[in-house]
Amino acid sequence: MNPRIEAEKLRKHYGDRVALDGVSLKVSAGEVVGLLGPNGAGKTTTLSILSGVIPPDSGEVRIGGIMMNGSSPSARGKLGLVPQSIALYPTLTARENLLFFGRMQGLSGDVAAGRATELLDEVGLADRAREPVGGFSGGMKRRLNLACGMMHRPCALLLDEPTVGVDPQSRGRIFSIVERARERGEAILYSTHYMEEVERLADRVILIDRGRVVAEGASAALIALAGTEPRIEVTTANPLPPEWAHGVEGVRELTREGDNGAKVSLALVRVDQAPEILRMAERDGGQVVEFYLHRPNLQDAFLALTGRALRDVP
Repeated sequence: MNPRIEAEKLRKHYGDRVALDGVSLKVSAGEVVGLLGPNGAGKTTTLSILSGVIPPDSGEVRIGGIMMNGSSPSARGKLGLVPQSIALYPTLTARENLLFFGRMQGLSGDVAAGRATELLDEVGLADRAREPVGGFSGGMKRRLNLACGMMHRPCALLLDEPTVGVDPQSRGRIFSIVERARERGEAILYSTHYMEEVERLADRVILIDRGRVVAEGASAALIALAGTEPRIEVTTANPLPPEWAHGVEGVRELTREGDNGAKVSLALVRVDQAPEILRMAERDGGQVVEFYLHRPNLQDAFLALTGRALRDVP
């Protein structure tokens, strides 16, 4: 493994409030790591320290093996930061914004011009290149915001909530851009509170809450670590008798609802037990009126590990 983004024991306080409490992480070349947690968990503070925007109270950051500090332009040059707030000039065109940020990142005029053309095509804005971005939709601005952070071909990317407020088309385009960056070998730290984005994009996930890393690993491993189970809810025309699902390995009835107890919820050992459960419900309870199968996900894992939902207000 070749770490491109490294942080060790980062701590940050704002007065009496602890923003980060010993956060450590690594992201390797060709890897997307999801930094997942609710608002206020410490995600933006982590990215701000990693990018050198603010200093930590203690701890170390390396980008491409180079220590990040206030006088480390070589480390900053290896890094692309895409902030949650839109960092564009509304009176400039899309192309002019890219050229400006390219020159700020040290590109020559010819190189910046060529790179701007490439990125406008990649983010789907080539036909809007000469329009002022003040009239762009939120999704278009998000895509251009991402392109600005990639102008200098960084080996590491920090993405802070890159899909907030975007339309489905722009979200899909952003996912494709991230996936292509991974294929090129870039290291990507993807900060979000959207579980479904991490489950789609991330090779590994870091769960963060109240400034601490709660757990990290592949999505499936974190779900297993939390001990969450598949669940099925079944509503039948007639009440189901006690222990009607007794013959299915490991299945437990959790609740009964309704005036006649015809709606039951069960914990499964495996998702593939659901068809057998539905056959037995139809046998013992008449017609199956409705059913819902819940597969364990990162939301369940986060709740089990922290006692909080991903979208709780801190």
